[in-house]
Amino acid sequence: MRLVMAVAAALTLAAGAVPATAAERPGPPGTEGVWSTDGYGTVLVLGGGALREYQTTSLSCVRGDTARRTGPGTYTTAAGTVLTVRTTSDPDRARLTADTSTGRRRLTRLPALPAACARPAATDPRTSFDILWQTFEENYPFFAQKGVDWHAVRDRYRPQVHRDTTGDQLFEIFSRMLRPLYDAHVVLRYGDRVLSEIRPGTARPTPELDARTKEFVVARDLRHASGRRDFGAGRITYADLRGDLGYLRLSGFGGYTGEEAPHAAERAVLDGALDAVLTRDRTRRLRGLIIDLRVNDGGSDTLGIRIAERLTRTPYTAYAKRARNHPADPARHTRPEPVRVVPARAPRYGGPVAVLTGGSTVSAGETFTQALLDRPGRTVRIGQPTQGVFSDVLVRHLPGGILFALPNEEYLTRTGRTFDGAGIPPQLAEPVFTEEEFAKNRDSAFDRAVRLLARRR
Repeated sequence: MRLVMAVAAALTLAAGAVPATAAERPGPPGTEGVWSTDGYGTVLVLGGGALREYQTTSLSCVRGDTARRTGPGTYTTAAGTVLTVRTTSDPDRARLTADTSTGRRRLTRLPALPAACARPAATDPRTSFDILWQTFEENYPFFAQKGVDWHAVRDRYRPQVHRDTTGDQLFEIFSRMLRPLYDAHVVLRYGDRVLSEIRPGTARPTPELDARTKEFVVARDLRHASGRRDFGAGRITYADLRGDLGYLRLSGFGGYTGEEAPHAAERAVLDGALDAVLTRDRTRRLRGLIIDLRVNDGGSDTLGIRIAERLTRTPYTAYAKRARNHPADPARHTRPEPVRVVPARAPRYGGPVAVLTGGSTVSAGETFTQALLDRPGRTVRIGQPTQGVFSDVLVRHLPGGILFALPNEEYLTRTGRTFDGAGIPPQLAEPVFTEEEFAKNRDSAFDRAVRLLARRR
């Protein structure tokens, strides 16, 4: 998910796009009815031409967003994300997929909407506090590695919330609670106020940083390159370097149309760019490829997998996903689901790759980096550790109008390791876009990649 931008967009979905009464009227047998997710704290009601979300904890149920039915078992959100629900051989079991996300969520049919979801939620400030605290308590996987005692946080801050606590005051209390996590996928929003923290010592991948670093790279690193082309509203850049090397810069996994657009449109732009870059002639000629992710604000994991499918001639597993699924036991998770990379039916490049990363490599930029760890073929990471946020985010509504988002998933390597918090480390450490590098017109990571790939010819 693109850092802050996509989270903020998700936080503004039209929750009332379909009347609640229509969304809650179960339809005929099939996918329609009431479903609970394994993990993710969600109950879904499918029927009356809509999918209605209910956001649950062990003590609360709050109405969430609505998606309209656009086909059998298919629903489209206000942001254009396509959700698909399919039953298994057991009609009381189903799978939910989103076209922007890898993996599937397991669903179990319920006989009826839980009683807590059928009555209006209390709207007082302390109820909002309890829902936010409990949502993190049941879903957030990283308290231990962040060094945060979440129960001590509750004991400290809950007494500060009273019946007359205003929305602004509650936002400030929540901000003090969440800021120490320094988790870019933890977002808090109230009106125009937004809290989003990144790992200390790193830079947020803003449009300004993207523009500055791209201008620097074009002027310095690509000054002798040929055939430089931009795609996807400038978020994808390719150039041929001397010595039969290639350079591919990706500043995000989305935003390719220059405006909010359905995932299918973003995928089409990416496919067109890959077809133009990875031609049959070029894939035969290239002796090495530099993939520059040093300023990458994330986006759709599925677009990252789509690129990985053009960089291998052999199927392999990118990573496995799991989510917390027990309210009281942080060691309990859903069954890890492998995400596969299957070679595309198009020209592919399977030679040496150097991946440039840094602290401004965020979210889908990181899951793409992780998807290349076990890539068949020589792959090396150069630069600095990535930001350290991988999970899709849960977007939650509070009765008082505050919205928040949090991660609940872990992306596992084949040995069961995760990189949340610290980020994916480079194999070869080099400074990344420091002020000293700019002042001395140096790009140590890029130069190291060129030297390394040139030796591997």
